[in-house]
Amino acid sequence: MSEHRRKSPQPQGGGRAAARRGQTGSSSGRRAAPRGATESPSDSYDSGGEERPFGSRAEARRASQRNSSAAGRRRAADGAGQGGRGRGRGSVPPKKRIIDYPRAGKYGAARWVPSWKLVTGLFIGFFGSMMAVAGVAYALVGLPDVAKTAEAQNNVYYWADGTQMVATGGETNRQIIDYSRIPKEMRYAVISAENKTFENDRGVDPMGIGRALFNMAKGGQTQGGSTITQQYVKNAMLEDQSQTISRKFKELFVSIKVGANVDKEDIMAGYLNSAYYGRGAYGIQAAARTYFDKDAEDLNPSQCAFLASVLKGATYYDPAGAESIDPSATPAANRQRAETRWRWILGEMVKDGHLEESVRNKYPDFPTLQSPRSNAQLGGQVGYLVDLAKAYIVNNSEKTGITEKQLRDGGYEIHTTFDKKKVTQLEAAVKKVRKENIKEKERPKTDKHVQFGGASVDPETGAIKAIYGGVDATKHFTNNADQTGAQVGSTFKPFVLAAAMKWGVRDPDLEPTQAQDERIQVSPKSLYSGKNKLKIEDYDGTVWKDKDEKEWLQRNDGDESYNPPTFQIDLREAMRVSSNSAYVQLGMNVGLDKVRESAVDAGIKEGSLASANFPSFSIGTSDPSAIRMAGAYATFAASGKQNEPYSVDEITDKDGTVFTHENSAKAKQAFTPLVADNVTDVLKTVVDEGTGTAAKLSNRPVAGKTGTTDGNKSAWFVGYTPQLSTAISMYRMDDDESNKKREFLEMYGTGGQDKIHGASFPAEIWHDYMEQALKGTKVEQFPTPEPIGEVVNDVVVPTPTPTPTETEEEESEEPEPTPTKSEPSPPAPTTSESCGAFGFGCEDDGGASTGETDTGGTDGGASPSTSESEEEDGGNSRGNGNGGLFQGSSG
Repeated sequence: MSEHRRKSPQPQGGGRAAARRGQTGSSSGRRAAPRGATESPSDSYDSGGEERPFGSRAEARRASQRNSSAAGRRRAADGAGQGGRGRGRGSVPPKKRIIDYPRAGKYGAARWVPSWKLVTGLFIGFFGSMMAVAGVAYALVGLPDVAKTAEAQNNVYYWADGTQMVATGGETNRQIIDYSRIPKEMRYAVISAENKTFENDRGVDPMGIGRALFNMAKGGQTQGGSTITQQYVKNAMLEDQSQTISRKFKELFVSIKVGANVDKEDIMAGYLNSAYYGRGAYGIQAAARTYFDKDAEDLNPSQCAFLASVLKGATYYDPAGAESIDPSATPAANRQRAETRWRWILGEMVKDGHLEESVRNKYPDFPTLQSPRSNAQLGGQVGYLVDLAKAYIVNNSEKTGITEKQLRDGGYEIHTTFDKKKVTQLEAAVKKVRKENIKEKERPKTDKHVQFGGASVDPETGAIKAIYGGVDATKHFTNNADQTGAQVGSTFKPFVLAAAMKWGVRDPDLEPTQAQDERIQVSPKSLYSGKNKLKIEDYDGTVWKDKDEKEWLQRNDGDESYNPPTFQIDLREAMRVSSNSAYVQLGMNVGLDKVRESAVDAGIKEGSLASANFPSFSIGTSDPSAIRMAGAYATFAASGKQNEPYSVDEITDKDGTVFTHENSAKAKQAFTPLVADNVTDVLKTVVDEGTGTAAKLSNRPVAGKTGTTDGNKSAWFVGYTPQLSTAISMYRMDDDESNKKREFLEMYGTGGQDKIHGASFPAEIWHDYMEQALKGTKVEQFPTPEPIGEVVNDVVVPTPTPTPTETEEEESEEPEPTPTKSEPSPPAPTTSESCGAFGFGCEDDGGASTGETDTGGTDGGASPSTSESEEEDGGNSRGNGNGGLFQGSSG
């Protein structure tokens, strides 16, 4: 047989790629049978290697089958690994998945793009699940029962000794009435104001719910339901009043169920019978009795519109006000809000066709309201005490854990700090002074509308022991112990002194730019000018000017100057006689920002402080409450330790203790004992031999300060012993909270006196009360203070020539240039007035502002006689008397 070139065998089922893999496989040791062994091309595998002869055809066939099987397996594995590319005949397809993601057969980003089948499936699955959950939730929620909203309980208030004061709150002022007894005007007033589509809607507002949920989800303010049905459901769900998304979903399902299964009449009746109208009134019947002393069915359209207004929020729409909860909720502001909404609702009722225009025109005036308190248990001082305790609980809800709604629902035992004996004693002291001196019938022009306020605080803890809020909580609704707006006058001066001792004053021997950083801690022996109509220097040394660019001249009470001819007076003496000029200049030298900070550190609320942009800030243009003034002076009594005044010691409910004050009390060291004790020592002088001698107690040390304000519109005495700090205020104001133009009235001639000072009736009340309140207690002494600071301004600088008389100055039209300081020189005897570093003995320059501030009140303290020039024009001006920009105040 001739030799010829052998043809390579064809690949089996795998194409060229499989042939190549066969070649690779043969290199690993497999060898094809020689062509001649079987006479068949398929019996050989081209490996490019050595041929191996087989002994028989059967053996060759088996070897060929083994090679074909191995190659097939390799082709299948390689085809799957390449996603199906290059698969030849006989390849194994990939296994199908239920969710084809990432997608098979796709490459790159395409593998991660879901198919429309996948998207559709997921969409149907998600919403199907949601519908199932919603169906289950809808089936599980029940319809609310309006009767359950009447389950609120009373709160029981206790005196500090554990005896019961009063039980008041939930169930005592609630009555459910039938739909037929609710006036149609009331129903339509609510529909026009709250939910115009009520009669036709399905009970929910999806858009409103969506907005509320979105707001809460992003951390915004929580929102309530917007339909009457949703509001009714919200009122009825007493078991959970939290503002959470889960609760909103629950409300939504209940509202949907109510809208589908409850008649509109029942929903309206349920809403009006469960809503809170303020003043402790739940439901339309209780509200009608509370505000108008009549049954709900007898309400007229105007009264219905008012009650619909109050539903928006009694705190801000009850004309009686709610300042204890929010200082912005004053009677005047609330009345304005209520009137505006009342008028709008009546207009909407006409526009919606629910009220005839002719009927609307019968009610041009805002309806007359009843007393905010009708519960006889809340008469006398008890109503003020309960209001104060409520305000403390609600305003400190982050500590007490009790919201206003929870407190209204009741069930709490509230143990207060109020000492029943001291409350009675304080009330008796006020009544005694009023009975003996205030004659409304005899002197209606001067004695009508006289008000007193008072508060007593424990310096060691800050506990409020007693208050006097007014003649009767069921007759006079404003708590006079709380914020009233009455300016405090010279009782503010101790904060100026404390600031000067704590931070120091600018150094008068340095240039103003240097003096900004170089301060001198003052001693009570530091000297300032007691000159009347003193030019006041700013912190930088320039003469302070008013809004008309006239130099500010600070007046003393009665236009009295002290210690002529030098007019030097130390700070202790200036506090004793209540010299305005000395303390106004001291405040400027310290910096009014530091004076403000001193008052806040002592415990005065920033919101009650006047602008610190004017010199008169240092003499009491601010209006803190009696409680805050007693608490701030208590800081000095406690050697600088400041405790927040508080009125609740402990709260319990059916499950046990809810809150204890001890766990939340945080005293701070506002002033060092060195500063506080020196302030106390100066204030002792005021009571021992100054304007506050009327407040002296038998065998007890007392520190305190008198205060009288611009236009004689308020008078104060604030004082303390080591055990008790008390503030007493007196002012005149129309007692009618509905009067839009309520304002403070002058007290010239009140009580038969030419002028009311802090040393008169306020000091007398303070004395009578404190004598009884401290009777039987241990006599404690104040700490003896260590010396403090340096004596500032102890050198008098004379001027070479006298200046024009004050009479000439007042006639002059144009201000003269500000005098410059001369170098210090030894004092020399002289009969002429001289000018010191801070205006000692300075005569007033022409054109200066002389009538801008009336700074009344030495409060009965003995004072040196004035010089002839001062007597000529003393007392010729009372100031503007309107609490204006440049008002002044004094001791």
